[in-house]
Amino acid sequence: MKYNPEIHHRRSIRLKGYDYSQSGAYFATIVAWQSKKLFGEIVDGEMRLNALGEIVRAEWERTAEIRREVELGAYVVMPNHFHAIVIFKTDGVAITVGADGRPPLRRQPRSLGSLMAGFKSTVTKQITALRGTPKMPVWQQNYYEHIIRNADEANRIHLYIESNPVHWADDEENR
Repeated sequence: MKYNPEIHHRRSIRLKGYDYSQSGAYFATIVAWQSKKLFGEIVDGEMRLNALGEIVRAEWERTAEIRREVELGAYVVMPNHFHAIVIFKTDGVAITVGADGRPPLRRQPRSLGSLMAGFKSTVTKQITALRGTPKMPVWQQNYYEHIIRNADEANRIHLYIESNPVHWADDEENR
């Protein structure tokens, strides 16, 4: 079904007015298209990645190599979703686009939104090429994010990510 603003009422789930390019830690979750279990399976409380899951893992690990402003925290590829902590080490200075006559960018460069869009895009290209399904989505359109505000919260989220495979049977994403 084509997007219709009268029916779908899409609203941003981002914190209004918050600069997602500033230094800080974020918890992000991306869910596979229609929650399909694309990336592997849980066996005895351990995630076993298949070829598609390996693409997700490899591209996430490449993230810090190609984005100097990013440090990776805990992450886990699950059968139908991905959790990660990402730390931005920027100085919070907005990066502007020069006066070259091009329209302004929709998402701020070197921001969480930009990082997630790039990650999802490159993973999608590789997975659809491998499967031979160029028009098939891999991810749901949006992603969940949470701004990590202190060390206690960071530790709690880190433990949640690490223990996610063990608790798969009770996970709301395990339908």
